[in-house]
Amino acid sequence: MPFNACEFQCKGDPITDLVEDMAAEQKARSTYENILRLVKDPEVADPIRYLREREIVHFQRFGEGLRIIQDDLNFKNFYAFNPDFDRNNCR
Repeated sequence: MPFNACEFQCKGDPITDLVEDMAAEQKARSTYENILRLVKDPEVADPIRYLREREIVHFQRFGEGLRIIQDDLNFKNFYAFNPDFDRNNCR
């Protein structure tokens, strides 16, 4: 099958994309927590704990990025067409 971009979750809107990324991190974190409830072997649990912590940090970094984007946009118009975003990035 030839490559296409249908599998990417990127929409090109920074708020949409960052919220999607944050959701993915939370889904992964909850999956790791479910695994940790079942696993008792430290050789398995320790790497899973590391992965869970990594998801938490990623979620925080994406949240920081979202806040930066929202701070730079028109505050009355976050989630609809935002001409401030187009003016700042389409030069």
